[in-house]
Amino acid sequence: MNQSSPPRHAVVIGGSLAGLLAAAVLAEHATVTVIDADPLPEGPAPRRGLPQARHTHLLWSGGARAIERILPGITDDWTKAGAIRRSLPTDLVTKTAQGWIPRCGEKQFNISCSRDLLDSVIRARVTGLKGVSTLQRSRVRALEGTASRVTGVLVDTPEETGRLLSADLVIDASGRGSRARTWLQALGVTGIRQAEVDSGLVYATRIFEAPPGAHEMGFPIVNVQSDPRVPVPGQTATIVPIENGQWQATLSGTRGGQPTGDPDAFIPFAKAVRDPIVGELLEGRRPLTDVAVTQGTANRRIYFEKAELPDGFFAVGDSVATFNPLYGQGMTVAAQGLLAVRTLLRAKGLGHPGIGRAAQRVIAPQVSTAWELATSQDILYPGATGMKPRAGTGLLNGYVNRLMTGATTDEALTAALFKVLTMSIAPTHWLHPPVVWHVARASDRGALKAPPLTAAERAVAGLDRAPGTTPATGTATATGTGTAAVTGADGTGPTEEDPVGPADAVGQAR
Repeated sequence: MNQSSPPRHAVVIGGSLAGLLAAAVLAEHATVTVIDADPLPEGPAPRRGLPQARHTHLLWSGGARAIERILPGITDDWTKAGAIRRSLPTDLVTKTAQGWIPRCGEKQFNISCSRDLLDSVIRARVTGLKGVSTLQRSRVRALEGTASRVTGVLVDTPEETGRLLSADLVIDASGRGSRARTWLQALGVTGIRQAEVDSGLVYATRIFEAPPGAHEMGFPIVNVQSDPRVPVPGQTATIVPIENGQWQATLSGTRGGQPTGDPDAFIPFAKAVRDPIVGELLEGRRPLTDVAVTQGTANRRIYFEKAELPDGFFAVGDSVATFNPLYGQGMTVAAQGLLAVRTLLRAKGLGHPGIGRAAQRVIAPQVSTAWELATSQDILYPGATGMKPRAGTGLLNGYVNRLMTGATTDEALTAALFKVLTMSIAPTHWLHPPVVWHVARASDRGALKAPPLTAAERAVAGLDRAPGTTPATGTATATGTGTAAVTGADGTGPTEEDPVGPADAVGQAR
């Protein structure tokens, strides 16, 4: 800022991940006030305004790198707080729609921990930045300004109703419950289009105590996905090792096949998906929480970038687009979009005419990429509602299916798959000549027939125990047998000297 100019002020509506990252970006150019309806915890604790935090969250490498650029050193901060950096596909065992993906050297990575821990580390960094303050237990009532320019917000605080906060820039990061369209319409802004694709997905999560020694050995994420090509409800099951020696298990099902909050039905559901491995791993484990269930997981996109927005305003994160949480796109899309906004602000400055509209436009490409990936799959499930696929989508899906089939046997295609799924590169990478060459030769010949867990991993999980015994003590139990067999491509079982290696956890994170 020019020393002779008055200090600029920005307001961020929402103190979750997207709002905090927005505040970090804006703090280079203005003082920033973050407004949130909840009290913001000092450490990793639940927030009423973020109920989906109870479920599995994996931050893909594309998002982690973007946040690292905004907040240098944040990855180390996460791991020091208890998060786990996992190599993909080295530390993951996943059955995709096309089959088990073999474990090989790191192609990408993710950050595994509870959402509460992930947010708390970012919150501590951002609220400690010079010029950033918070207004907690407060709700924005309306935008102040006109259809041509937003000049602030009216906010109800614990001490005052209808308090005016003037701002050079207002950013809506209030999430799925955003009222931005209503606020803008009240200023006379019209023509804000919305689209939705809803597979009817419901997901349920329960935290279990991990087996002794599992965390120390680096037990992998285990994930069984659905196959949207088959006209049945899509059901998935996932275990993610998180901080404090815990396993976070999440189940999901689309319309007609949803999980429930019944604790007695949790493990049977996990055992009934395309492979029973997740249910078998959970059998006999001590649950640490009740079952948390979330509905209302539709993909929804608001095309702010195509509307005549007033200057001084833009939206980010779930306020712009929400995605099926199984694909793990939300946090990464928000982070990459705000990194693009940072580049824009550094080039033009916060006071540049039309900066809000320009920011909305630079966010749009990241949103569009995730939207196409999510909705092209979700619309295939029985009973799915919303916009139909564009012409040519079937042909493209056929190519992607062949690529993913090849990823079960060809390491080059495994790498290509993870580059795009972790949002480290645009999907057009799949059309580069070297990738096309491998896709043309794709085959599932020699693909793994069972979960690629090593003998040591099976042992620590108790999968080789005698039928009818618990994993921890060997005493009798009334539930399950835990008899998942692991075979290599040649039909033989893995040994310590010749382990079958980890696969990918495609999807199953917000």
